Amino acid sequence: MSAIDRLAATIEARKGADPETSWTAKLLSKGPEKCAEKFGEEAVEAIIEAVKGDREKLISEAADSLYHLLVMLAARDVTLSDVEAELDRREGRSGIEEKASRK
Repeated sequence: MSAIDRLAATIEARKGADPETSWTAKLLSKGPEKCAEKFGEEAVEAIIEAVKGDREKLISEAADSLYHLLVMLAARDVTLSDVEAELDRREGRSGIEEKASRK
């Protein structure tokens, strides 16, 4: 099991936890919109570090972004497996072809 799989499982397990003792439960208790907002904030921070070129800070912000992405997905009952299935579906297709198929 990868670190991302373990993280997704931990987030899923925290759904019913006490928001006073779990940061993940606290985020989830605020609703999907707040989870999406937090993901957006972390994604912007990762973008800033990518532009600045600080490798270590980018790694840290990317980890924060992945965590908040998984929390946002969990808030809408979308699993990592759901996202992996979509990636599997797209595998082997040109990105240009895949984008054109969405219209």
